Amino acid sequence: TFFANKCYNTIMNDKNTIKISTVAHIRTDFTEKFGIPRQSGRAPSATGKIVFTKDFKDPSYIKGIQDYTHLWLIFGFSGVEREPNSPTVRPPRLGGNVRVGVFATRSPFRPNKLGLSSVKLEGVESTPDGNVIIVSGVDLLDNTPIYDIKPYIPSADCHSDAVGGFSEQFTNYKIKVEFSDGVIEVLPQPKRQTLIEIIADDPRPSYQDDGREYGVAFAGYNFKFTVSGGVANVFKAEKIN
Repeated sequence: TFFANKCYNTIMNDKNTIKISTVAHIRTDFTEKFGIPRQSGRAPSATGKIVFTKDFKDPSYIKGIQDYTHLWLIFGFSGVEREPNSPTVRPPRLGGNVRVGVFATRSPFRPNKLGLSSVKLEGVESTPDGNVIIVSGVDLLDNTPIYDIKPYIPSADCHSDAVGGFSEQFTNYKIKVEFSDGVIEVLPQPKRQTLIEIIADDPRPSYQDDGREYGVAFAGYNFKFTVSGGVANVFKAEKIN
């Protein structure tokens, strides 16, 4: 996602044009798209800070928010470089060669580039720049624009009889993660579990299983790894300048 330089973004559809405000940006340790969790909650320990824009710093906007445990974030897929031009997409988890309708997926290549993420509310911090919301289970690129924040309401938002379509078959998919000596130690202790969760979720496209070298940018480092036999070997950590 990109950093929105303007407070307003325009979203167009076939019938009209609307203007929506960027109310905040989320700061995370994810600086590249590759390696970001595929869905919110897949890396429970991944944290983010929601920093409000100038027009929305008034603490009244979040009065009562700490009565909830989870939040919905409506955000912009601003890291998507090409314009959506197809009603179908090829989900990587289906091997990259099966097409399904864009509205049957959570692909970022959407008509309005809007995303929805459910995160856990960890708390609110008071800073010189105003209140900052701390959340976990994030799946958003650093500086992603947030257009709205809504409370997650279990009685309305949790459907016990819901069916997850093709995504359901990948719910429990994980790979084992191993580190060469000294690699994970470059990170402070609180961030180590997040790196494990990110790589265990296997960020590679499903159709790539050839032992090639990959790199995940996280918390200021590029972690190089290969995968063989369902085991990821993280062998190097390169500082990102």
